Amino acid sequence: MHLVLALDGELAVREGASRHWKRAAGVLTAPGAPHALDASGVEVLLVFLDPQSEAGAALLPMLDAPVRLLTREDADALAAGVDPLALMREGGVAWTRRVVERLGGTLPPQPAAVHPRVRRLLRLLRELPPDADASLDALAPRVGLSPGRLMHVFTSSIGVPLRPYLAWLRLQRAAAAIVTGTPLSEAAHAAGFSDAAHMSRTFRRMLGMPPSALRPASRTVKEQPVRSSV
Repeated sequence: MHLVLALDGELAVREGASRHWKRAAGVLTAPGAPHALDASGVEVLLVFLDPQSEAGAALLPMLDAPVRLLTREDADALAAGVDPLALMREGGVAWTRRVVERLGGTLPPQPAAVHPRVRRLLRLLRELPPDADASLDALAPRVGLSPGRLMHVFTSSIGVPLRPYLAWLRLQRAAAAIVTGTPLSEAAHAAGFSDAAHMSRTFRRMLGMPPSALRPASRTVKEQPVRSSV
């Protein structure tokens, strides 16, 4: 799911094969929905939401069409004081809950503190080399839990199952390397992808765009339909 907020002005969105452009201060798109965005000259905040997460599942019922247009008031309320880097850390949980509330969704009660074994796992995942075995069966013994128990406490603590979390973590690592100018092949290896082609397929499947779009030299993105299938 794509949440795009124009920090000032408006962006244009076109659904599927339609030739009709609509303008809004922000958009929320359904997973798997082809669409095109034009944000020329507008600074935007672009956030990808996993439909399997608590926030994603709560927002899906709020979409009665492939694309939901957001008002200037919505965009301002959600973008105010937001640090994009903080969204990739602990601040992202509170912010996504705010998004759900603002757009009329319903979330389960605020979860309890992160399970201590999950905290240990998160530290472990940051230290694991890219080629390490990150399967549930391999990780569970390292934090002293059974695979089934780890799967349960991880989802309840983080709000997304372990497998998609690992996929997003790999994408985040690759993206962080690419935006600093690292060649695509090196970024793919550093993030644990088998090669640049594997990374490119994953980017297109999960983010709807190629990793090359994140290169620092990329300033102009040609209009093209975007499909989010995560």
